[in-house]
Amino acid sequence: MSGFVSLVGAGPGNPELLTLLAKRRLVEADVILYDRLVNPALLMETTAETIDVGKLPHHHKYSQYKINDLLVTLANQGKRVVRLKAGDPYVFGRGGEESQFLKANHVDYEVVPGITSAIAGLGAVGIPITHRDFASSFHVITGHRKKTGEELDWPNIAHQEGTLVFLMGMEQLENIVDNLIKNGKDQQTPVAVIQWATHWNQRSVLSDLTHIAEVVTKEQIGSPALIVVGKVAELMKTLQPKPALFGQHILVPYKLQSRLFSQLQDAGASVGFFQRGASRQLDFQLPDLTKPASLLVYDISAYQSFQEKNNR
Repeated sequence: MSGFVSLVGAGPGNPELLTLLAKRRLVEADVILYDRLVNPALLMETTAETIDVGKLPHHHKYSQYKINDLLVTLANQGKRVVRLKAGDPYVFGRGGEESQFLKANHVDYEVVPGITSAIAGLGAVGIPITHRDFASSFHVITGHRKKTGEELDWPNIAHQEGTLVFLMGMEQLENIVDNLIKNGKDQQTPVAVIQWATHWNQRSVLSDLTHIAEVVTKEQIGSPALIVVGKVAELMKTLQPKPALFGQHILVPYKLQSRLFSQLQDAGASVGFFQRGASRQLDFQLPDLTKPASLLVYDISAYQSFQEKNNR
């Protein structure tokens, strides 16, 4: 029996920015292969086997070739497989390559779109990616060079009207800035850098093309981060939301449809889950109860067990 593979977009990080279909696919899955930037809270409702195939800069636990093979192998075992990818599978997520491999190996699959950080990450700090007064278009660009080592088409990129959003570009920030300026981009163009967008540890800085690299170094902003170039970035100063619990990361016991989770999220906190411990009875020897002593019991289940054993 042939299985089925769902290439699922996990969104930018906030667990509530997940589509309904993506959530259902996670619950139905037999196996989930997830990326490094996926919020662990998304895996709390599933009973599926989970495999971390996340890639660190310059270090891959699983090569892309191995991930491709694993998807086909698991599907051929008749399993429902979710390939859970940060953002959207088809926005620099190598979802296109995985789709091609699955197609070539006659594996049934689907793509479940996710909210890309290239849009949601800007909104999280108050930057509208388009605005009638500042940008009538936007362009999402990878910060990585081509496999051949060839540079991006900087003359074209530098003269694009609208907002430029660079993903996976922090190692190349100085190179990006230099090439934009060399190819005619105004040095005073506003630039924002947003680290861990929509996560609890979200941070952002604002400057211009001339000084942004210096500001990023000073504030110790690192990967993963978005680089936003364009006049809309300036709106971060006035539109950035600042809810009461912004920046707070709060762990709560996992509970389906938790009111506490919703209330904390609405107040701006980022909420993670932990599973409650499972209680199990252990055999124990009673102390000598004929002698005066103090006995402290702090758990009702333990007290009931103590009573039962004492009455035997």
